[in-house]
Amino acid sequence: RPVRGCDKPHAGYSRQRRLIAMPYWRLSAFYLFYFALHGAWMPFWPLYLGDLGFGATAIGYLTGAVMATKIVAPNLWGWLADRSGHRMAIIRSGSLLALLIFLMVFVDQSFWWLMAVVTGFSFFWNAVLAQFEVVTLSHLHGQYPRYSRVRLWGSVGFIAVVVGLGWLFDQVSVRLLPWVMAALLAGIWLSTLTVDERSGFAARSAPRRAVVQILREPGVVAFFWVCCLLQISHGPYYTFFSVWLEMHDYSRTATGLLWSLGVFAEIAVFMAMHRLMQRASLRAIVLASLALSALRWLLIAWFVDLLWVLLIAQTLHAASFGAFHAFAVEFVRRRFYGREGQGMALYSGLSFGAGGALGAVGSGWLWDAAPRFSFELASLAALLALVIAAIALRRSALVGASVGGKAEIGAAE
Repeated sequence: RPVRGCDKPHAGYSRQRRLIAMPYWRLSAFYLFYFALHGAWMPFWPLYLGDLGFGATAIGYLTGAVMATKIVAPNLWGWLADRSGHRMAIIRSGSLLALLIFLMVFVDQSFWWLMAVVTGFSFFWNAVLAQFEVVTLSHLHGQYPRYSRVRLWGSVGFIAVVVGLGWLFDQVSVRLLPWVMAALLAGIWLSTLTVDERSGFAARSAPRRAVVQILREPGVVAFFWVCCLLQISHGPYYTFFSVWLEMHDYSRTATGLLWSLGVFAEIAVFMAMHRLMQRASLRAIVLASLALSALRWLLIAWFVDLLWVLLIAQTLHAASFGAFHAFAVEFVRRRFYGREGQGMALYSGLSFGAGGALGAVGSGWLWDAAPRFSFELASLAALLALVIAAIALRRSALVGASVGGKAEIGAAE
């Protein structure tokens, strides 16, 4: 209600109107289905391939192909979305094409056929997330720290699927997995039909800088190296963690619960992140995330037979993914002001794409000979990322781009 005697509505009333106007549940539904598909893919796709008779090297390639498409697809689609301005139309088309191509998995299960299907569907599946992140930020305009509250529903979807499928695949064959994934792809597409483009988001008060100019900044270069190395360190985890647990006599139900514990921790950090960013600098958040990531991989490598240590290692997912991802989204928003679509695409391509593919394929080469060494190398990759971040990501690299002639410095700084 407007304050009596004032021409303008009360500040609290205006803030409430902005919160109500945000399509919270429609945005959250996309993340729910998108990361539910991750919950089906990451823990159980290697087990599905193993059940089909593929070895570790083939599993590494068939998993790495999904990561590799992130190198090209998000950047191409980010350029198209920024150029055309029709971001939601591109997201809807990509989601539908991903579903239609994935349905070809039911035709044949030979290596090269699966490689073609996986590469084709992931080219479109991987392209839509970075662009939907931009749509979400557009709806959160002025409330950016609340991004984590929307994104946490992706973690909820992941947990629901990974726990449910862990129990299911102890009862029935893991070969039901493609049917589950097809249903979740359909859910992703249907959820995109409910979200509208937020008009006016592209309009900026300051001239937009060229992406090439942004990429020349030392802090931005260091940021992408750190992201790539951290995702390389996740390679053995995303590709072979379930296999590692089965080698040590954990049931698939236990495997699903351990995966879900990591995502529970991720949810907790997403819910607290907007407060954390008001109390700690972005530099402190990223350094702590990388140090805890290195510790996590060593715990998994050395103490897999000790359940209580594994429980601790899985809670560190809050740092290795949750806190780091929230930091990365905020970094991209500040440094790629006006070019968020391409910035998010580069983040996805160079970290989850290039880093994820190198980690998956590299761990596939090493796995048969030295499974534990794969996780030890992962720890070294995270430590190298920590050194680069400590040296290169100084305060100046984390301050936002010029907006209206003034540097945009958030409370986190």
